Amino acid sequence: MKSPRRTTLCLMLLVIYSSQATLDLNLEAIVHPLILHERELPGEEPLRQRRAVATGSPAAEEYTVDVEISVENASFLEPIKAYLNSLSFPIQGNSTDRVTDILSIQVTTVCRPAGSETWCSCETGYKWPQERCLHNITCPEHGSSLPGHGCSCLKGLPPKGPFCQLQRDVTLRMSVRLNVGFQEDLRNISSALYRSYKTDLETAFRKGYSILPGFRWVTVTGFRPGSVVVTYDVQSTTPSVELMHKANEQVIQNLNQTYKMDYNSFQAVTSNETKFSVIPQVIFEGDTVTLSCENEVLSSNVSWHHVERHFDIQNSSRFSIYTFVLNNMTSVSSLTIYNITQRDAGEYVCKLILDIFEYESRNRISVMPIRILANEEMKVVCDNSPVSLSCCAENNANWSKVEWKQEGKINIPGNPKTDIDSGCSTYTLKADGTQVPSGSSGTTVVYTCEFVSAHGARGSKDIKVTFISVGANSSPGREVHEVLRHVMEVSTVQSTTGNSVDTSKAQEQQANLTITPDPISVSEGQNFSIKCISDVSNYDEVYWNTSAGIKIYQRFYTTRRYLHGAESVLTVKTSTREWNGTYHCIFRYSNSYSIATKDVTVHPLPLVSNIMVDPLEASVSCSGFHLIQCCIEEDEDYKVTFHMGSLFFLAAKEVNRNQVCYKHNFNANSVSWCSRSIDVFCHFTNAANNSVWSQSMKLNLVPGENITCHDPILGVGEPGKVVQKLCQFSKAPGGTSSPVGGTVTYTCVGSQWKETRNNCISAPINSLLLLAKALIQSPSQEEKLPTYLRDLSASTDQVKHEILSSPGSLGAIINILDLLSTVPMQVNSEMMTHVLSTVNIILNKPVLSTWKVLQQQHTNQSSQLLHSVERFSQALKLGDNPALSFSQANVQMSSMVIRPSHPKTYEQRFVFSEADLWGNVVIDRCQLGDLQPESSVVTVAFPTLQAILAQDVQKRNFANNLVMTTTISRYITTPFRISMTFKNSSPSLGEAKCVFWNFSLANHTGGWDSSGCHVEESNEDNITCICDHLTSFSVLMSADSPDPGSLLGILLDIISYIGLGFSILSLAACLVVESVVWKSVTKNRTSYMRHVCIVNIAASLLVADTWFIVVAAIQDSHYVLCRTACVAATFFIHFFYLSGFFWMLTLGLMLFYRLVFILHEASKSTQKAIAFFLGYGCPLAIAIITVGATQPRGVYTRKDICWLNWEDTKALLAFVIPALIIVVVNVTITVVVITKILRPSIGDKPCKQEKSSLFQIGKSIGVLTPLLGLTWGFGLATVFPGTNLVFHIVFALLNAFQGLFILLFGCLWDLKVQEALLNKFSLSRWSSQHSKSTSIASSTPVFSMSSPISRRFNNLFGKTGTYNVSTPETTSSSVENSSSAYSLLN
Repeated sequence: MKSPRRTTLCLMLLVIYSSQATLDLNLEAIVHPLILHERELPGEEPLRQRRAVATGSPAAEEYTVDVEISVENASFLEPIKAYLNSLSFPIQGNSTDRVTDILSIQVTTVCRPAGSETWCSCETGYKWPQERCLHNITCPEHGSSLPGHGCSCLKGLPPKGPFCQLQRDVTLRMSVRLNVGFQEDLRNISSALYRSYKTDLETAFRKGYSILPGFRWVTVTGFRPGSVVVTYDVQSTTPSVELMHKANEQVIQNLNQTYKMDYNSFQAVTSNETKFSVIPQVIFEGDTVTLSCENEVLSSNVSWHHVERHFDIQNSSRFSIYTFVLNNMTSVSSLTIYNITQRDAGEYVCKLILDIFEYESRNRISVMPIRILANEEMKVVCDNSPVSLSCCAENNANWSKVEWKQEGKINIPGNPKTDIDSGCSTYTLKADGTQVPSGSSGTTVVYTCEFVSAHGARGSKDIKVTFISVGANSSPGREVHEVLRHVMEVSTVQSTTGNSVDTSKAQEQQANLTITPDPISVSEGQNFSIKCISDVSNYDEVYWNTSAGIKIYQRFYTTRRYLHGAESVLTVKTSTREWNGTYHCIFRYSNSYSIATKDVTVHPLPLVSNIMVDPLEASVSCSGFHLIQCCIEEDEDYKVTFHMGSLFFLAAKEVNRNQVCYKHNFNANSVSWCSRSIDVFCHFTNAANNSVWSQSMKLNLVPGENITCHDPILGVGEPGKVVQKLCQFSKAPGGTSSPVGGTVTYTCVGSQWKETRNNCISAPINSLLLLAKALIQSPSQEEKLPTYLRDLSASTDQVKHEILSSPGSLGAIINILDLLSTVPMQVNSEMMTHVLSTVNIILNKPVLSTWKVLQQQHTNQSSQLLHSVERFSQALKLGDNPALSFSQANVQMSSMVIRPSHPKTYEQRFVFSEADLWGNVVIDRCQLGDLQPESSVVTVAFPTLQAILAQDVQKRNFANNLVMTTTISRYITTPFRISMTFKNSSPSLGEAKCVFWNFSLANHTGGWDSSGCHVEESNEDNITCICDHLTSFSVLMSADSPDPGSLLGILLDIISYIGLGFSILSLAACLVVESVVWKSVTKNRTSYMRHVCIVNIAASLLVADTWFIVVAAIQDSHYVLCRTACVAATFFIHFFYLSGFFWMLTLGLMLFYRLVFILHEASKSTQKAIAFFLGYGCPLAIAIITVGATQPRGVYTRKDICWLNWEDTKALLAFVIPALIIVVVNVTITVVVITKILRPSIGDKPCKQEKSSLFQIGKSIGVLTPLLGLTWGFGLATVFPGTNLVFHIVFALLNAFQGLFILLFGCLWDLKVQEALLNKFSLSRWSSQHSKSTSIASSTPVFSMSSPISRRFNNLFGKTGTYNVSTPETTSSSVENSSSAYSLLN
């Protein structure tokens, strides 16, 4: 060992030696002692390979010689290196004896002092052999070796060689992407574009990679799309990661920038660095096999891949991957395959990744089946003679043991003997008469021999041994017992020919069946049908079976009978793999069967609902990347592509346990669609060339400057951006079982993503939800449903604590119950118990807070749950059980079966002591007598369901009692009277209403409805309800509406009925008056139009009030008004009330037109057309739009009365808003008219007569319009909760007497009408009095300055004494002007 203060230089000399070795090395005096170690190294290949040299003397041999040089001064190292580099090779020996030539000299190892230690490091291109790294202490690496490739620095010089050794050459298969468009000429190696690319790229590659140690050459091997991917090979010794990055940088610097080479896309693959081993070498089915991959590169990023199955292997129940670093020198990854099958055979790839380097190694394994040879059947006479059973393995393997087992009614053991070397085993039996008495003669026992390999493979063979007692065959007098079997005559039809082969011996007529001849081959999710036609129409039963004998449920097929035949069609709308198989169409007549068969092939293809996409929606920077993926729960051979518009990309497959994901790293630079949204779809194509599209993934391309939130999982986003992620792809914490279903909602707040809603579904519940979706499409629903309901109850009980904080899991359980309740089959007592046990858990009081979260999301899952329980109750078949009861804290059930003779009264009582609620249900025996015998009556009561069922928006109405649902197993069409008594838990809250849950309301989301129900009796203790139908019932209390039985309620009813009746009479009187005076008051155009408006106002309100009072009378009498009639009544009431307002608007606009546009004159027909369009056209349009927008969702009318809905849709605003707008417009017109009169412009000729006439016309508008508007203003106020009762009274009064207002202010207040009536019905003295009053009115007009009314109006508008007071005398001109003004405005 050299002194630690010395510097040592080790050289490697490559020499050719002929007869003897001599070395004349002329170094300068700086060289201290020279130690020569001469060794022949024949094992170093290919660099140190012994080779023959053609010379005239004996064959020359090549040797590698290690030379160690030690110097006192470290500064001598560089001069020595420079001298050696300056030498010219080969260096020949002396001129007289040229037996040795030196081919090269390379510095391999340098040892320098480092403090008190000596550090020996390898020069570039060299490394310490692995055994040195294992037995010596390493120092911090500072050489150029690739990290993990052995070690490059040791502490202390090894006492004996070897020194650092030359690294072998490797060929790196590399690739890099050019961000330019791909052109087809790049596929053609003879094209000018290909040659130009190749020349430019190879030049840049050579310049860049020349810095790599041992660089030899580089060549471009091809181009492929995406954008342009360049593949090329580089040969050198293995470089370090840092050096390779530097070389890549130099490549980009030496390449023209127009190629847009992407620095981050460099990849390098090498395949000669990894050792691959397989244990055992001979593999049998069932073995546990270990595949090991060793590499000197230190990295834990190792993946395994099955080539033929395109399967990325992940840890699962059958595959286990363990990766570790051995002695800080070698990366070892082991893949263990448990219970291997022949499907697992094939080529496996082990791939290790370190930065841009990929090291892969491949190995192919074969899996052989175990074949056991033996006689499968034997007969043994029980005479105590030894009998040997033998079995041998056809395969020669290292069997660890052979086991024998037996199964049968009798036990006859034997002695096993096994020869492992020969692979055979025998089992010797001795059976005597005591073991097999005469009564057991002919009994068969199955003996099984099972071979077990050293690695766990098992192969078995069954041997059936029939034991015969002594004398059983030799006793001639023994009575032979005949076994009678019932033979069913069957006529079989082959599906390939359709011809019936009659094998029946019966006398009944046989049917010839013809079945769909074409082969049926579909993929999952597609539909198919099989038609089976019989030439005989007389049959007892038609049904379909599977080849396993499972009867297909009747919902899947229909049968029709014709005059001369019949047909049955099996229709499957959504096929699954369970439908793969053979199906039998069976026509039965008495004991004769005609059967036709058909094979159905269903190819695997994921259903759209089973394709999980990520992201659902995401923002992507216009210059960034985003991972998109589609995952399924199966590993099949699909071709998967991603599509966006006209572009498509191939997907990369990745397997993670039982989940397979197809991924693509979307590059926003590849599209020119910045600031746009892109819909991306996954397209799955199976082996049958059928395909399916996933739901869309929405990518929003946004400029980088708008992005504030960044996250590797959620992506980027702008402030306020909301995204949803499937829980399995999100950052949601998993807990004990990771959430694999549901979604999580995130919002970009500031610079971080905040979770705003978590609807994740726990793993066990999500698994059940997927099974439920598959079950409703399964041909064997009846067999699977009982087991499934039991599992659902057990799983719900296990995760009940998770439900408290998981709205997603709660919603999933409700969806499961909803799906299963649609399976059309009978439910037995055990199944119903499991259903109610599940319901009891999810209706527990601590879960109510989770229900509130669901309500805030505007879901109808409380209605779904109630509907599910009703369907299960209706399907309950009690059978021989007279009754079934179930009692838990949150749900109780009672039932009864209707017997054919003397049915009893159905009376059930439910008491919930914890909730302090009770209720009774009574159905009279006369009602039950009309039901079909063996029908089941079931009542289920819930104490907490009322708290979660939807309430109205203002929460005015709320249930405060039990919810009881009563069903009958047979559908009933006639009215069915049921009496229910509820505890009155809140007697002070106001009016009680008996209601039922109507599932068709609110667009089939459900709501409380009182149709067909009324309160029979109500007191402080209980409330009795009577209904004429069956469903779910409860009691509602209204704290805002007056109680109909109270004094105020009775008063409002009296006001409404009397007022509306008087109003109808008044409107009718108005029409009569108008008809009487029509000719007298419509002598000019303006007067005509005014009275047209008055008549239509009266007619519209008359029709509307009539509809209103008729509907109110029907509902107050507790008669059921069908929903269609209620909608029609609401429509006409809405339309005609609006028409009254629009005719009022027409009247105001006409007045405005006549005063402002004096010089413009429109014809009577034009004015009439505009008036009728406004009066009826606009209201009709508003009414139709309102009913069209709300009725499809069932929210056009209110739940309790026939009037526009307010709680759900605010449809009432379609009346209130137009009415109030008209009020404002008409009031404005009135103000403008009065201003026009009192402030005449230059050129106007105001006079007392004109102003009097204007007031006569405007007074009806000025009085009626605010009055009608005030009426419906009070009406709108009554809608809101907490409204003072005074508003109800004022609204009732104003609304009831609208007709009287029209008669007084619109008709009788008109002087022209008064004159016409007086002229029509007056006596002579009345005429004289009328003349006097007319003279006085003419002398003192209403708007004259001396009139009190005139003074008030002038003070209001700031006018005092502007107009001169007319003289009492009336000149001819003034009379003419007065007459003219009256004709113009009246």
